[in-house]
Amino acid sequence: MLDRPADRARDHGWVYGLPPGIASEQWPLDRVTGYPLMHGFTLLLPQDYRVHGEDIVAVSFFATAPDHNDGGAPDDPEIREAVAARPTHARLARMTDILDYDYAALLLTKAEYEGAFAMPPAQLTLATADRPRWLDVGGASAFHEAAAPYAKKMFASAPRADLAENRAIALTPRANDPNAGKAPQDGAASRVAPSGYQPFYYYVGGVPGRDNFRLHDWARDHAQNHLGGTMRPCQSVPEMSPFYIEFEEYFGGYNFGGGNAQLDFKEMKFDWACG
Repeated sequence: MLDRPADRARDHGWVYGLPPGIASEQWPLDRVTGYPLMHGFTLLLPQDYRVHGEDIVAVSFFATAPDHNDGGAPDDPEIREAVAARPTHARLARMTDILDYDYAALLLTKAEYEGAFAMPPAQLTLATADRPRWLDVGGASAFHEAAAPYAKKMFASAPRADLAENRAIALTPRANDPNAGKAPQDGAASRVAPSGYQPFYYYVGGVPGRDNFRLHDWARDHAQNHLGGTMRPCQSVPEMSPFYIEFEEYFGGYNFGGGNAQLDFKEMKFDWACG
């Protein structure tokens, strides 16, 4: 995440802000609250990660607003039914987390990625939850207002209070990652055939313990926000395809309890864990 707004001609997408190329009525609503889900990021996929065909070049990720994510999702069948009755984008995938909160991803064509920013739709008339802060000041400003000091350090200056305020994404290749192209697995806990995936750490002498914990040299310079390769979740490794993005709370502005998340955009799986 860079310290400037995105330039689609040279960057690889953007964090916060608005999604591109869709109609407002295609913006996914939260099935829990009836408000629009918050846009977290839109990522232009490298050629090797375009697993849904050459015409699908990007993915937009939407999340439950952090001020709506606390303690477990209430269930209102009327809101769920009303959201289900609305028109949707042809390549919308919906996901839920362990607390039953809502997330979504849209697979975008080149024309959509290059299209105009979409404006969020109105919430359902059934919505009774408090209005999420991002709808008034934008996701970047809302996160910066509430972020812990370590997360505020990700910003060179306070973001503008604007729905379109975003930060550019720049992709750089990892110099050395033995897990590139391999499905992440959690060792003996894995339920599928071994992929050759290696943990980023080891224990001196093979004896587990805090004093024996070490990072492999090849993992020391790996960025926290990345596509594929070695995963560093805050808790156990979720089983996903090699085609995933791992990201921190500030990479779009979420409430992961100080943790991080993984989105498998091939299988459309999502997981997060607190720190």
